[in-house]
Amino acid sequence: MGCRLALGALIVLLTGCISSSPLPSLGLVPDFTLTDQTNHEFRSSSELKRKVWIGDFVFTHCAGPCPRMTSYLRKVQDAIGDEPDIRLISFTVDPVRDTPEVLNAYAKQFKARERFWYFLTGTPDSLNQLSKHAFKLGDVDGNLEHSTRFVLVDKFGRLRGYYTTESASIIPQLVADAKSLLKENL
Repeated sequence: MGCRLALGALIVLLTGCISSSPLPSLGLVPDFTLTDQTNHEFRSSSELKRKVWIGDFVFTHCAGPCPRMTSYLRKVQDAIGDEPDIRLISFTVDPVRDTPEVLNAYAKQFKARERFWYFLTGTPDSLNQLSKHAFKLGDVDGNLEHSTRFVLVDKFGRLRGYYTTESASIIPQLVADAKSLLKENL
């Protein structure tokens, strides 16, 4: 009887250490190096280490969904407040025109907080590899067509969710899911 009780207590103790997040793991995001809006090198392995982050793909001269998506991320930024372990990452799908200077002006237009929300550019190939293979959101091939979904990545670099951006109603769920991932241990 004592062994069963001890075994039961051990199982309960170990179960408490395992994440119970309802969010599935949808793949691993590889480390990447791009350039941020301040023209500095951005290494995900250091800048996003142990951070939960939300990403999207946009371009600055978009007359379609990009301004809406960026304004939604601004609302996410406001809702998250001063949480030190969450980041926002906007990748350009137009690296030819979206230079760091252009991205910096765009970031300022949406009042992006420095060292919290990054606007990244790089080679077309590196951006395509991320969009197509890591996030499974389609090609970055110069035609400027891109996904309008947000992605949620946990502090271990695992893709954990996709969020549509047709309505601002997704913002509370996205923020709640990001905050819940901060509590995960595995």
